[in-house]
Amino acid sequence: MNKKILLSLLLFFLTSPIFANSAVAFIYHRFAEAKYPSTNITLEQFKYQLNYFESNNYNVWPLSKIINYLNNNKTLPLKTVAITIDDAYLSVYTNAYLLLKNKNFSYTIFVNTNSIDYKSKNYMSWKMMREMQNNGAEFANHSLSHEYLLPKKDETNEAWEKRFRKEVQKAQQRLQEELGSDTNKNPKLFSYPFGEYNLKMAQILNELGYIGISQTSGAIGKDSDMQAIPRFPMAEAYATHSGFKTKLNTLPMPIESVSQKEPVIKEGTSPKLRLKLKKPLKNLRCFISSGEVIGLKWLSKTEVEISANKPIKPPRDKYTCTAPAGNSKWYWYSHLWIVR
Repeated sequence: MNKKILLSLLLFFLTSPIFANSAVAFIYHRFAEAKYPSTNITLEQFKYQLNYFESNNYNVWPLSKIINYLNNNKTLPLKTVAITIDDAYLSVYTNAYLLLKNKNFSYTIFVNTNSIDYKSKNYMSWKMMREMQNNGAEFANHSLSHEYLLPKKDETNEAWEKRFRKEVQKAQQRLQEELGSDTNKNPKLFSYPFGEYNLKMAQILNELGYIGISQTSGAIGKDSDMQAIPRFPMAEAYATHSGFKTKLNTLPMPIESVSQKEPVIKEGTSPKLRLKLKKPLKNLRCFISSGEVIGLKWLSKTEVEISANKPIKPPRDKYTCTAPAGNSKWYWYSHLWIVR
């Protein structure tokens, strides 16, 4: 075999989606709490997903391990997935914990610590968390109070920044006091309450040494924004068997650059998002959260401008773009908009 053919084969293997260095993270909140359908997953759905991971030989890793691999330029194994859970509701312990323990799966729980300290009946206790810590759970930062952390009306920049830093640092202090000094330390993870953030928040998190975790959808790769790591929501409506498997088979969209990174926009606007791709993609389509197809304007073979057909409605929405990646996989990118 000559050198030209060998080089072509090597290039194919290195660029093929099968060998892409990426992982998929799912976000859960409540388990078998039917009165909260927007944040709940049924046990039938959750059991199906756990069984699917097991029977199809997925590597179920804590989110911190995935981030460490990417930050240290280590290659993730194929079929790597993270189970992440926000808020530390009691149903995590009563309904999900035993299922996860029986599978010997690792997972990541983001905790808003005031709810635990106030001993709310709707949340787990520190004692429960310490037990779970011995059986696959890692715990990370979801703020002190789980308030909206964007600047409030008439709040000065100084007051807002002081409030935001306190929410992050005090919660971290409580996690380490209750769960050990090495808790959420390497790396430090912070999940934005309600998934809301602006670029200034992301900058402060970076200064404090945190990875920012969002609620926008998409796969995680080496080019992911480390202040807005994507996760796929797994509430009842999105946790159908087919929907789950589609999201599991996603890859990070090959994006070179993104314009209009600031997610906060004014009411009554249809923001324009410009993506510069690393390579041309066929059959790229974009949607808002309702599923409505939105307009694309190709500026070149690899640069596209995306804009909703009408103003984005408050409080928030997303532009989600997908394209076939081959081998039954999909490139996926989602961009958050917060209407203020």
